[in-house]
Amino acid sequence: MVKYLLMNWKGTRVLVTGAGGFIASHLTEELARQGAKVRALVRYNSRNHWGFLEDLDESLSPRVDVWPGDITDSAFVHELVRDREVVFHLAALISIPYSYAAPESFVATNVRGTLNVLEACRRHKTKKLVHTSTSEVYGSALYTPIDERHPLQGQSPYSASKIGADHMAESYHRSFGLPVAIARPFNTYGPRQSARAVIPTVITQLLSGAKALRLGSLGTARDFTFVADTVAGFLAIAAERSTIGEVVNLGSGRAVTIGDTAKLAMKLLGVKVPFLQDRNRVRPARSEVQLLHCDNRKARKLLGWKPKYSLEEGLVHAIDYLRANLKGYKTGLYNI
Repeated sequence: MVKYLLMNWKGTRVLVTGAGGFIASHLTEELARQGAKVRALVRYNSRNHWGFLEDLDESLSPRVDVWPGDITDSAFVHELVRDREVVFHLAALISIPYSYAAPESFVATNVRGTLNVLEACRRHKTKKLVHTSTSEVYGSALYTPIDERHPLQGQSPYSASKIGADHMAESYHRSFGLPVAIARPFNTYGPRQSARAVIPTVITQLLSGAKALRLGSLGTARDFTFVADTVAGFLAIAAERSTIGEVVNLGSGRAVTIGDTAKLAMKLLGVKVPFLQDRNRVRPARSEVQLLHCDNRKARKLLGWKPKYSLEEGLVHAIDYLRANLKGYKTGLYNI
């Protein structure tokens, strides 16, 4: 039995930042399903829209307290963290193309926002903070598979901001003894992911009847991990004491090229169209990350965690979701 199943989340006071987003909404739901009392930060907006928490199952709603706000407001974050036993910090700006256009926003949200969470957790003596990193911090692999000792290389303003946030988290553990662990997921995919990511981009184009598949670099390879596996990894990291002060990769352990991923999606959908390179999806040459291939042995050893979903199984779930929600996707915009 994997270790994270041994933790009883019932009644645990939890905070999830970025809870209206892709991974965090799934995490929020799973925590509520397991009986946690979840405070969920969603980014404030004038429409009072809660992102994917708008569709939260009514049976889970009593266990989720939604707080609209902004992670960059230190006073707000201080109150947000108050009385929380476990904090999962996922709030971030994540679009790599947008980071080229607005790098200051990424520093403000990803670095300063993380600092606010760290300081609030320190002051309120939070029992465990799980900070979210990204495999993009590794840059193009110097060796594979990539373990947690691999050098960090900022190849985009986004990845640089996440490196800064990771180092802040590490410094708070070393300087103040903050019980923080760093979860470093590789390329998570699944229901609710936006079309700025490659798998929804492929599927939504195919579902929309595209005559050619517009993509960037077909030869780059990624380690795709289904969202339910990533969520299980987050729960496992939070539950295991030995992860304090540690970085833990969460990935499938298999690298697949973008071209081969697209071909698998075509096979599952029963269609076949030619590829057309979209220059809007090609990163600057020195910024492109050519290969991400996870070494997940640390997660297996510390947590007893391993992915349950194959790429094909996960794609079936993604296809089903995107088919049912296709109207909500702007399939003509591939560069955001």
